[in-house]
Amino acid sequence: MELPVNRALGARYDALVAAGEISEDPVQREAVHHLDVLNTRLAETRLASKKSSLGWLFAKKKNQLWSSVDGLYMWGGVGRGKTMLMDLFYEVTVIHRKRRVHFHEFMANVHERIHEHRQAHKRGEVKGDDPIPPVSAQIAEETRLLLFDEFSVTDIADAMILGRLFTQLFDLGVIVVATSNVDPDLLYKDGLNRQLFLPFIKQLKSKTKVLHLDSTTDYRLEKLAGAPVYISPLGDDADSQMGVLWAKLTHGIKPHAEELENKGRKIPVTCTAADAARFTFDELCMQPLGASDYLRIAHAYGTVFLDHVPVMSRARRNEAKRFIILIDTLYDNGIKLVVSAEAEPQNLYEAEGGTEAFEFDRTASRLIEMRSEEYLAGERREMQS
Repeated sequence: MELPVNRALGARYDALVAAGEISEDPVQREAVHHLDVLNTRLAETRLASKKSSLGWLFAKKKNQLWSSVDGLYMWGGVGRGKTMLMDLFYEVTVIHRKRRVHFHEFMANVHERIHEHRQAHKRGEVKGDDPIPPVSAQIAEETRLLLFDEFSVTDIADAMILGRLFTQLFDLGVIVVATSNVDPDLLYKDGLNRQLFLPFIKQLKSKTKVLHLDSTTDYRLEKLAGAPVYISPLGDDADSQMGVLWAKLTHGIKPHAEELENKGRKIPVTCTAADAARFTFDELCMQPLGASDYLRIAHAYGTVFLDHVPVMSRARRNEAKRFIILIDTLYDNGIKLVVSAEAEPQNLYEAEGGTEAFEFDRTASRLIEMRSEEYLAGERREMQS
């Protein structure tokens, strides 16, 4: 007799609809059902793997038990609620060994592990010159459920190892849930040696249920449309407005912290949920960050909240320069921006003359455009450099 479907996610979704945090959406509702079914399968498999009658099984047999569970690949346009649903699933799933990570961060970590294994092999510390089996084993030991946000493949180095890596992970009983803007059949489209990548696509589709979130509504735009996304001056009222809009855009989901990987360095993100991230001016413009760091942020989140932007003078030219680069990067990638600032855009930089003053004129113009309905309704421009 089958266990009833665990409706933990369905109950959370119902509560959000009832509270007016989100609108009832039949496409999202179907995804919720499939995620609840998956959670039920995970609960059943965990129970089966612990039964005394199965206690004699070797680890290989247990992995085969988990390998019978298929994950989920949810794809669709921006603002359709994919990340929100995955965040909610992460909260309610019965699995404890779980990891939620941007796909780019995951692959950066994989390359780092491969490098470490090769170095250890050179030193004679490990046997075997193929790093994929031990790296896969490490990941499987740490994680039973991998939740990928923004699954996309553009790098040939990633493309060439994905097939072997995930063959091993799936065999070791790792289950994958992923969100993406891309139909799996179009992953790594026009990539170099793509024919070598096609077996991975076939494998991915065989180990996940592919679900197209084809809702006609961009809910992120719906939340931001008509809202003041540039709030000035600073103060308690501005902080309150920022908090209300953040809660509205993220549907009240509890935010979490994570780190973004960029060229071997870590970018701390202390507050993120539902494809949005929240930073202070100090975190982004008073730290030694550069254009590639801001580009990494733009690739990771569709909406950026930036709190407490001060008026800048020549004495703060370094911070002003970083702010200019940050805004340029977000603008060029079509990222939605919500700001609280000490003054209106044209009054944020006080110095007359100099390179920063000239460049800030363009920044002010872009800040004004980025709060327009036309910009907020625009498409996100992927992978601009």
